[in-house]
Amino acid sequence: MNRSSALLLAFVFLSGCQALAPVSSDGTPPVEDNAPAPEKPTVYASFSEDTVFSLLSAELAGQRNRFDIALDNYVTQAINTQDPGISERAFRIAEYLGADQAALDTSLIWAKNAPDDLEAQRAAAIQLARSGRYDDSMVYMEKVLQGKGDTHFDFLALSAADTDQDTRNGLMKSFDRLLQKHPNNGQLIFGKALLLQQDGDGQGALTLLEQNPPEDGEVAPLLLRARLLQSLNRGKEALPLLEKSIRQYPDDKRLRLTYARMLVEQDRMDDAKVQFSSLVQQYPEDDELRYSLALVCLEAKAWQEAKGYLEDLIARESHVDSAHLNLGRIAEELNDPQGALAEYEQVGPGNDYLPAQLRQADILMNNGRTDEAEKRLGAARDAQPDYAIQLYLIEAETLSANNQGDRAWKVLQQALLQYPDDLNLLYTRAMQAEKRNDLAQMEKDLRLILKREPDNAMALNALGYTLSDRTTRYAEAKDLIERAHQLNPEDPAVLDSLGWVNFRLGNLDEAERLLRQALERFPDQEVAAHLGEVLWANGKQREARQIWSKFLKDQPDSPLLRSTIKRLTGSETL
Repeated sequence: MNRSSALLLAFVFLSGCQALAPVSSDGTPPVEDNAPAPEKPTVYASFSEDTVFSLLSAELAGQRNRFDIALDNYVTQAINTQDPGISERAFRIAEYLGADQAALDTSLIWAKNAPDDLEAQRAAAIQLARSGRYDDSMVYMEKVLQGKGDTHFDFLALSAADTDQDTRNGLMKSFDRLLQKHPNNGQLIFGKALLLQQDGDGQGALTLLEQNPPEDGEVAPLLLRARLLQSLNRGKEALPLLEKSIRQYPDDKRLRLTYARMLVEQDRMDDAKVQFSSLVQQYPEDDELRYSLALVCLEAKAWQEAKGYLEDLIARESHVDSAHLNLGRIAEELNDPQGALAEYEQVGPGNDYLPAQLRQADILMNNGRTDEAEKRLGAARDAQPDYAIQLYLIEAETLSANNQGDRAWKVLQQALLQYPDDLNLLYTRAMQAEKRNDLAQMEKDLRLILKREPDNAMALNALGYTLSDRTTRYAEAKDLIERAHQLNPEDPAVLDSLGWVNFRLGNLDEAERLLRQALERFPDQEVAAHLGEVLWANGKQREARQIWSKFLKDQPDSPLLRSTIKRLTGSETL
């Protein structure tokens, strides 16, 4: 329905808003026959000429797409008349237009003047929750609950996710207060479980749901239980719960979709493929499901199946860019670089554009066609100037990855002439300068970034690590890395740097502790090399060899691991 059509529904003034001409409850004109009179006579409100004129003006404005005038007139008359029909109409228009304050104000007028209308009370509760007034919202929601209406306690709980802890604590107290009055209300129980989940008490939320099984037909609590089990590393227990629920509610799309996604999370790709196939058969017009099935087929390395679904999406003009991107990946897997290039070339501006440009550049450079790659990227910058900086970065980083550091340096110099203040370009040039052993340029670029962004944790860490690894300025390096650590205490790259600078300073036990944390969070060959070296220096040569051996199995040609092992043991082999 277009906006004009939606607004044309307006002038059926609900309840009292019937001053112009009475209509029956289904919106049809009155029938002139001998039908019996209704038991209760219709009571019409008496509006002034100004009110009627204002409302008619609002309708005409709506027909002419002047929704600002329509909304303003209706809000004004809702305030002036306090009529529930007018205030509801004003609320509907405000909600449709996304006018949050007007929606709140008119919903409260509607609820006040229609105290027995559960829809009015619910509308007020939701608008209050959206504005962060949770206690007031609960008052209205309780009215809905007492009227045995369908409440939205789940919405209240979900909308509190981004609020502060004090607000959530207050809302939890309100839920507990209502649960004392209505201990078996499934909507309250579900809402409280959501709040517990938000506060990190997944086990408490799970226990609450398990102790209060849902009524027949209530699927949302089952879905939440499954997600909670998965988050508590008990995903295998969630699958039987979902399987039982699917048997009970075989036509519920949410259950089967959650089950399929959970199979993916547990790396059961073949089983997930069966479930997504069933969903696509059940909902053949749902291209989101078709795209998900294509991705599952990709993960399962069922290339031809995935290709078929992706081509279907293109034919249906859905997820076209993503389909071409993934068809390019399939072509690469099937050793068809020319076919991959043809697919990547068809990806237009959007989320998939830069990944497609990156893959094109890498394929061309890997096949000795660097000039062509640079020409294509230059043309792309001309055609899509909004992506120019990212395309420069792709060109420089791809050149560097293909052992063409000098060309990468020239590209960055050219890019910075055009965009001298871009921090991403400066950071990338700093990393390239480090590879060229130009530590002065590296430090100059990173210091420039930090001058403009003193809390740039990535620049702090990069400078601190390089100073600890390539110079003897250990105290200065430690100060920089500790600042990065304060900003990002869980970042494994920062933990690795902090461990390494402590090693350089001779704090072996502290270095070992930090590097173990880094390796646990990010199992990487560089971190493994660092931890192994610290263990070696700390008299734990056997464990050092075990760690190196483990990572060499996955990366037998790792130059960093090989050079570390040779430097410490005198041999490249363990």
